[in-house]
Formats: sequence, C-alpha cells, structure tokens
Amino acid sequence: MPSSAPLSTQPPAPLRSLVIVLGDQLDLEAAAFDGFDGGHDAVWMAEVAEESTHVWSSKPRTALFLAAMRHFALALQAAGRPLHYTQLDAAHTLGSLAAQLQADIARLRPAALLMTAPGDWRVLQALKAVAAAAGLPLEIREDRHFYCTVREFAAHARARKSLRLKFFYREQRQRHAVLMNGDQPEGERWNFDTENREAFGAAGPGLLPPRTRCAPDALTREVLALVNKRFADHPGSLDSFAWPVTRDQALQALQAFIDERLPLFGRYQDAIWPGDAWLYHSHLSAALNLKLLNPREVVAAAEAAYRRGAVGLASAEGFIRQILGWREYVRGIYWTRMPAYLEANALEAHEALPAWYWTGATDLACLRDALAQTLAHGYANHIQRLMVTGLFALMYGVQPQQVHAWYLAVYVDAVEWVELPNTLGMSQYADGGLMGSKPYVATGKYIQRMSPHCSSCRYDPAQRSGDRACPYTTLYWDFLMRHEARLARNPRMALQVKNLARLDPAQRQAVTDRAAAIRRGEVGPLASAPAAAARHAG
Repeated sequence: MPSSAPLSTQPPAPLRSLVIVLGDQLDLEAAAFDGFDGGHDAVWMAEVAEESTHVWSSKPRTALFLAAMRHFALALQAAGRPLHYTQLDAAHTLGSLAAQLQADIARLRPAALLMTAPGDWRVLQALKAVAAAAGLPLEIREDRHFYCTVREFAAHARARKSLRLKFFYREQRQRHAVLMNGDQPEGERWNFDTENREAFGAAGPGLLPPRTRCAPDALTREVLALVNKRFADHPGSLDSFAWPVTRDQALQALQAFIDERLPLFGRYQDAIWPGDAWLYHSHLSAALNLKLLNPREVVAAAEAAYRRGAVGLASAEGFIRQILGWREYVRGIYWTRMPAYLEANALEAHEALPAWYWTGATDLACLRDALAQTLAHGYANHIQRLMVTGLFALMYGVQPQQVHAWYLAVYVDAVEWVELPNTLGMSQYADGGLMGSKPYVATGKYIQRMSPHCSSCRYDPAQRSGDRACPYTTLYWDFLMRHEARLARNPRMALQVKNLARLDPAQRQAVTDRAAAIRRGEVGPLASAPAAAARHAG
C-alpha cells in the first residue's frame, strides 16, 4: 500500500453509491455493504489530520486508527470492492473528513452516499452537511454491531421515570437469551458484583498471563513512523505499540482472553497493581469499538466458556454485563441525549485540568502510575479511569468538557459515543444523575484498599489536612462541603454527608485551605509541564 499517494481502484462510471467507511467501522459485513455491487459502487475512506487534532489525540490512539484503517483497505481490495482511500501523508489531502469528501464527490460524481451510522455526533453532522451541499441523498443504515438500536433504547427510556442500568441489562439478558435458565437468570441472580471486588493480597497478583501482543508488521511500522513525525508534539509513546489492527489479530486476542484471563477477571476486575496495566482485563474494547470484533461473538465466547465449566459464573456475568449491559446503555444515552449532553455541567465545575495529566508528572503514586500506563499504551483499566484519574478530576472540580477532551484524546478505545457518557455521566456526574444515581467519590482509603500504592506514596490517605494529607482525602471532604445541600437530597449520599457533622469549623477550614493549595498547584505536580501540555490543559 503506497504511503504518500491516494489508493484508488475505480469502478466503471457512472458511480451509483459511494459507501463511506470511517475509522471505527472496519467490518466487511457492515450494513453499508448490503447490496454492494462492485460494478456500480465504491468505498470511500480518508485519513485526515482533524481527527487527531480536534482533541490532542495521543500517538497510540492515532496510530491504532490509521494502522487498522490501512489493513482494512487491504481487506477491501482482497474482497474485490473498489476503493478510494486518501492517506494522511498524500499530497492532496485536505485535512478534514468534510473537506476531503466534498472534493472527492466533485471528482467521482456519485449518485448517492451511503454509510453505517457513525459513532460521533460531530462527524455525523459534518457528513450530513456535505451531502446537503452537494445535493446528494445520504442513506444511514443501522449499525448491526449493537444488540439494541437507538430507537429501542429510546422506547425503553420513555417507559421509565428514570434510567438505571440494572433494568436495561435484565431486559437485554431476557431478550437475547444470554446467561438465562429458562426465564430466570443463570445462578438465580442477575448480578455477581459482590463476588467481583477483591484486591490482590500483599504478595500481589502472582504470575500473570503475558499481554497479547500483535507485533507491528511493515504496514503498521509505516504508520508508527508517520505518527511520530506528523504528531511529534502529541502525548504518548509508540514504543510498546502492539494492539490488534486486523480482524484475525482481534480474534486471537479474544481467544487468549477467554483462555487465560477470563477465569480470574471477575474476582479481580476492580484491583490495581503498580506497574501492570494488563492484569486480568480483556484489552478488547479497542477491537470492539473499531468493529474488528462483534460483541455477539465476544459474549457468546464468554458464555460458552462458562457453560463448559472453564469459567465461573461470576466472571462470565461480570464481563458480559460490561458488553451486553453497560456498552449498549452508554450508546443509548449518547444518541438520545446529544447534542445537549456534551454541555452538561450539573455540579458547575470550572477548574482547568491539571497540565500534568498530559505528562504524568505528579507525586501521587496512584495517579502517576495510571497516567504513565495511559501515556505508554493508550490504556488504563476501568477502575483506574473511574476511581483514579476520574475521581481526582471530579473532586478537584475540573470542567467536565476538559475531562472529556482528555479521555477522548488519550485512550485507544475512545470513540465519542462510548467515551462521553462514561466521562460526563459516570465519572464526573455532570449529567446530574441521569446515568448513575450518585457521584462516585471516595477518600484515598479506597485506593489503599484496592492497591498497594499508598505504601510507596508520600501522602497518608487517613489524613484530610496537613502536609501529609492525601489529596484524594482532602478533596473528598472538600467536595462534600461544596455540594452539601445538593448531596443531602440524595438518599445514596446521606450517610457520607452526615459524616460532615463530625468536622468542627476549624477542621472544615483546614480542609478548604488544603484543597485550595491543591488547586493552586502547590500539592501534586512534580515539575512544570511542557508548554504544549499546559496549552491543552485548559
């Protein structure tokens, strides 16, 4: 595949349909290809800088999308589907999906545009505008990678006074006959969370299965070199890049997870261990979100492992809930609430994201480790995202849109439909309780319980004020004080708010003063952030 020229295999004119394929739609069986005729239709793909610059996209994230796209282009060619593909380093590239599509419409003169529903509101609006300006119909087909359509989710939402995952998840289990025993849940319970909250002992996780590595081939190495050159000032490193970029690699990663990690996934899914990014997690979210894997085959593989006795029910259910339940739920939230959801800020948080989020230069051991993993691999597990990086930002009071931009930028699995609700709703409580019934706030004691980080940290999670006070603990009490009136009305927060009565006025002031010092940058940073990081921090 040429590295600096457009890839184009053009069918005979006239062109009936130009099928748009985005970087997270890498599926030969996608609905957009139903009825595809190589004699009259063609595929359109484009690598454009805007998708790496509208947020300060990390090198691992950009590299994964581009490498997967280029390998998918080869799969399209092998399938005999005419393709017009513009590479990032092509002389004629125009920088944005909209501009590139507009130019290619003028050149190719299709009668119609066709695509599978995208995963980003911004992109959808841009492509609709191009089609309208060109006077062309744009047919948008259902994304069959999901169990639940947006219309079905909207109907579910209309039928309830409030949205809660547990009810949606139960409906999905019943509807799709997943982990069911007749009309009852397998094991007579819907949820095995109580069995899935263990931390590793003092000796640690022991011998872990190695990360499933997909060694970069020549095409991927070209992409890595291009990203390092074109986006040299972007965060992150490509030194350890080994993500699946083809369907075959994704299937191998799925099998490795089922065989090697799923048996202990449930028990330790909330555990953290310093220096180990992978533990018993699946690392499949990026392959799922790029459509290299279908969630049905992933769920089926996990259930089959349980049925044959290779995996316990708690692990199988905990993993399946993430895909059949949570993944579908957040997509429904996104598409039924956009574009207003993007502006949500129920807690009126307006602080700037600390610049060291982009560098990892902090003296908080847990945050330093989570940020180092994020920058090195474009990955951190869900509990690090929620209860380490997300928790700190929430209690610090960072403007949720800045937190969203950071999560969208740094993680390889970040596509807005899944990232935005997880960040604004679950992590930052910016939607005021639409997704979750309470804000997830905790002192440093939570991190001490789930990891050994505190033993090597200069801060003490038991202290809320003073020079050794853990910033998490300080900010926890500060958060409760700042939002006391609102939280007191939430039954799930009543006990936490009631504990504020233990603090006398002097103790409250000491917390407030320490929290202010944290926000001034007097506590936490190791050194000044590079100018680029400071620019993108707020």
